[in-house]
Formats: sequence, structure tokens, C-alpha cells
Amino acid sequence: MPRLNTVDPASSTGAVKEIFDGPLNGKHLNIFKGMGNSPAALKFYLGASGALKEASLSPTEQEVVQLVFAQGNGCDYCQAAHTHVGKNAGLTEEQTVAARTNGDLGDPKLNAVNTFAWALHEKKGFVSDRDLEDFKNAGYDDGAIAETIAVAALATYTNYFNHVNQTEVDLPAAPAV
Repeated sequence: MPRLNTVDPASSTGAVKEIFDGPLNGKHLNIFKGMGNSPAALKFYLGASGALKEASLSPTEQEVVQLVFAQGNGCDYCQAAHTHVGKNAGLTEEQTVAARTNGDLGDPKLNAVNTFAWALHEKKGFVSDRDLEDFKNAGYDDGAIAETIAVAALATYTNYFNHVNQTEVDLPAAPAV
């Protein structure tokens, strides 16, 4: 049961209503109903996710990062959400599981994203020169490194929000690992 008020989009008001009726129209998921307690919280999510639409990292690559952090941070909600979104971005279900277990995604570039994202998570940002070198040797540049960190920051925000709120999962559960 969620610990924060669940905002009903139909009865929301002001800036929150504008967000539910605008950019979140048709996306009235439990995470957003919890974030709806604060227009700033919703705007933070939308701003970060909107900015990442301009990233050089593809949506598929970004979903690998999201899945790593969802698993690493133990967020059942985000594991479910990013399994769903990841499959819509081109990952197979097997690849979503592989991302969550630092396994083989069957693609060298996705494997490099996965490995770097796990290093970033496990080392809390204190990655080694070797971690950076390996990521760059896979064809990524400094911009992709910065974007991976940005995706990780957004993932951490949603993971922690769901932990605090105890957001009820309203999507199909992610496969067990």
C-alpha cells in the first residue's frame, strides 16, 4: 500500500492537472499518481526524461541502464516498467533479464552499456580508468558516458521514489532472475 497520497488524475488541480492532461495524458501510472503530490516532482521526471530523448544513447541503450539500476536498487516497480518499456524499445525479454543480471545481451554494444552501467552502479560512480577505456573501446564517447550517468540519475530518482512510496506495481511483473 502506498505511503504517500495517491493523486487521482481526474480530480487533480492546477499544475498537476495540466501535467496529467498534457504530457502524462493516458499514462496515469501509480508512480505518477504518487509524484502528483508535487508539480515539481512531476516536472523533474518529465524534464529529465524529455532531455534524454535528445541523447546519443538510443532508447534501447537507455533501457539497459534503467534495468541495471532497477535491479541493482531492488526496485520491483522499475523492473516491471523498464521490462515493458525495454521490450517496446527493441529488447527481447531475454535481453531484459540479461541486463538485470549482467549477462550476455547478444550484442557487443549493448553488452558494453550493460557492463559500464553495472560498474557505475556498483562503484557508486567511482569507475576505473579501465571501465571508461572499455566503454570507449566499444565505440562510445564522452557524451555517451555523460548520458549514461544522466540515465542512472533518473533511474535512481524513480527507484528511490518507489521505495519511499512503496508504489504498487500496476504493470506486469518483470521475470524473476
